[in-house]
Amino acid sequence: MHITDIKPDQRLLDLQHASYAIEAQIIGDDRIPPLHEDLAALKAEPLLWLGARNEAGDLVGAVAWEETPGLVDINRLVVDPGALRQGIGRTLVKEVLARAGGRKVIVSTGRGNTPARTLYERLGFTHVEDVEVIPGLWVTSYELV
Repeated sequence: MHITDIKPDQRLLDLQHASYAIEAQIIGDDRIPPLHEDLAALKAEPLLWLGARNEAGDLVGAVAWEETPGLVDINRLVVDPGALRQGIGRTLVKEVLARAGGRKVIVSTGRGNTPARTLYERLGFTHVEDVEVIPGLWVTSYELV
């Protein structure tokens, strides 16, 4: 697997939609905003992106974040449904953590998304709170200090 900086494009958008479709199935709710985002909206987001490519050069995962001098906010983590459970998400998050340089890192995921929650907890993130962002849609927040 090769990790590189990437820019939003159609392939990333397709990967994002496929990945969030899996999360929607897991949590039983498809009202996840990135699931319905179009390419123009994706490109308009002020996010930094890393992509994971397999040996064939195909994009199989990506992570996006925003940062300030004191905080890194992991905004998205997407993995190709055909490449789940291969350590791609873990590798991408660990790269963001390495780039955080000791800053506090925060991340949120669907409360019912057990695979994502397990990943963050195994990487040392601490549960902060559960918030109902819209009626019936719960998000769990984590931090790593």
